[in-house]
Amino acid sequence: MHGTSYVALRRTELHDFLGGLAGRLLEAVASPLFDAAGAHQVGTALVDAHFTEVRSLEATLTVLHAQLGGGSAGATRIAAVTAAIAAGFADALRERTLAEQERISIAAFAAHATAEEARWATQARFQAVFADALIGICIADTDGVILDVNRTLCTMLGYSPDEFRSRSVFTFIHPEDEPGHWVQVKEMTAGSIDHMRIEKAYFRKDGASIWVDLVLSLVRNPDGSPRYLVAMAEDITERHHLQQRLRHQAEHDPLTGLPNRTLFFERLETALADPAVQMGVCYLDIDGFKAVNDTLGHDVGDELLQIVASRLSAELDGHLVARMGGDEFVVLVQQRGSPPRTAMQDTLLAVATTALETVRRTIRLGSHRIAVSASVGVVARSDVRSVDLDGRAAELMKAADTTLYWAKNDGRNRVALFDPVRHRTDVNRFELSARMPDALANGEFLIEYQPLVHLTDQRLVGVEALVRWQPPGGERLAPDVFIPIAEETGLIVPLGRWVLTEACRQAVEWRRAEPSADLFLSVNIAARQLRELGVVEDVRTILDETGWPPDMLQLELTESDFMDTGPESLDTLQALADTGIRIAIDDFGTGYSNLAYLRRLPVHALKLAGRFVTGPREIGVDAVDVEVSALLIRLAHILGLSVTAESVETAAQLRHLRAQGCDIGQGWFFAPAVSADRIQAMLKEPRPETL
Repeated sequence: MHGTSYVALRRTELHDFLGGLAGRLLEAVASPLFDAAGAHQVGTALVDAHFTEVRSLEATLTVLHAQLGGGSAGATRIAAVTAAIAAGFADALRERTLAEQERISIAAFAAHATAEEARWATQARFQAVFADALIGICIADTDGVILDVNRTLCTMLGYSPDEFRSRSVFTFIHPEDEPGHWVQVKEMTAGSIDHMRIEKAYFRKDGASIWVDLVLSLVRNPDGSPRYLVAMAEDITERHHLQQRLRHQAEHDPLTGLPNRTLFFERLETALADPAVQMGVCYLDIDGFKAVNDTLGHDVGDELLQIVASRLSAELDGHLVARMGGDEFVVLVQQRGSPPRTAMQDTLLAVATTALETVRRTIRLGSHRIAVSASVGVVARSDVRSVDLDGRAAELMKAADTTLYWAKNDGRNRVALFDPVRHRTDVNRFELSARMPDALANGEFLIEYQPLVHLTDQRLVGVEALVRWQPPGGERLAPDVFIPIAEETGLIVPLGRWVLTEACRQAVEWRRAEPSADLFLSVNIAARQLRELGVVEDVRTILDETGWPPDMLQLELTESDFMDTGPESLDTLQALADTGIRIAIDDFGTGYSNLAYLRRLPVHALKLAGRFVTGPREIGVDAVDVEVSALLIRLAHILGLSVTAESVETAAQLRHLRAQGCDIGQGWFFAPAVSADRIQAMLKEPRPETL
């Protein structure tokens, strides 16, 4: 029996089961009175135990005949038992089959009923969703003809269902639609794409516009061909208008209403990306606007900016006028085609001139009549390319800002055109300013010393410390190249401290080597240094640490810096003078000093500018300069000041200055600026013969 049918019994369980059936059969065969019921039950039990294969019955009958056959009487009983088993097996198998068929029929009926119920429920739900949905729904055929719409869409666009039906979706094109949207819709009806989502405007029946978030889906037939087009539209008009307002606020200046720098840079990048557009910018800044705010108040200043913005926008109609921030405005000028470079520059200059004249017009604000001016920097895209800049918006605006700075520096109330040569100079200055801190830290600066000679006997009485910059492997830079940059950047403070320290240390070494030498040390100081907190203490500390006496130190300040010093700087000079340090005015005669004012300043010496170091008429010197220099020397002596003449280059100049009573001279006639070792050697040399 094992293996004739699949039965979920272990071998021991199967043995016990079949043993029980075999016992029933033995009873049926051996019983004096034959009862077929027992054998019939054995056939039924086999089916109930899942021995449903014919092979199972065949195997059972074979065993019975083999084990129990014998004799005519026994054969008769065995045949009856066999027939009963077969009948029981057949009856049980028939009942089992009928039961399974009944279960299948019931399941099929139930499935059919469930499917019908689901189909009905789906249709009901679709009708409920379609009719009562909060979004508008439209169903169209593959030609775009509208088949059905729901109530929400009718309310949204103001049409009745009948007015919608039989119309094409393509009749609802709006002027603000992007052409590509409707190309996609046609591709969808052709079956190329299944879904798309866009935001677009629609005209209502009453002519008003609304904005919707539109989702389109393609419904296909079982064979995959397009059947319906379903559109779902959500009214986002309020959200769209809010986004537009927020975008406007993000791209426009709240005070003037002009485009702001964000929108300006977007338009500028777009223009730069189009090689067919010739363009440039005019960068404008109101002169002295801070004074308006400080004197009349920020409210008046804001009104002024609003009026200027309105005037610029009106006068420069056709060009993009934007506010960059503060009192700065910028105008984007564009021309199509390829006009000559000079034509583009002429256009830019005309726009800049109009802007300048617009700002100059007097403005009345309440009881105030305000007249302001502006400075304008003008840059064309071709100008930026001429200096190897990459032409990006940031580079163009950087060049415009630089050009505006030129207009400010050149006197304000004017237009400055971009100059490639001047730009390269500014770039070089910027590069130098960036390199200077590391140069100071790396020891690239050095000091040379120019002798100061007593004119009466040509005796060496002092030296002036002059700083130089020697980049590694590069050309030495003179002070007039890097000192102005150091003053602008503030590096003059640490540089000046280093120069003073090194010069004092070197002067002490000279004195130690030549005790008889009686030299004073002259060091330049900038107005920026005087404004530094603690400068007096710094100088005192340097003198204490190096051991150089204060009365042998002279600090030189140019006449222009002297006249620009405020009360605090004058107090600093007085404090330095009180320590015994000598104060000298350098380049005297190039500014507008009041000699009477010198009586109240802590000044001990004047250094005449080179133009006044004059000689007799026969060497080609202006006689007026001769008289002026003589007058300056006499007035300085009356005020108790010593006089040093710079740029002495000839023996004739020396004799003339000596005759005028000048005290000290320096210049190439005596010696150029030399190294510290050369000064030490000069201290040992015999005094030259007096001329």
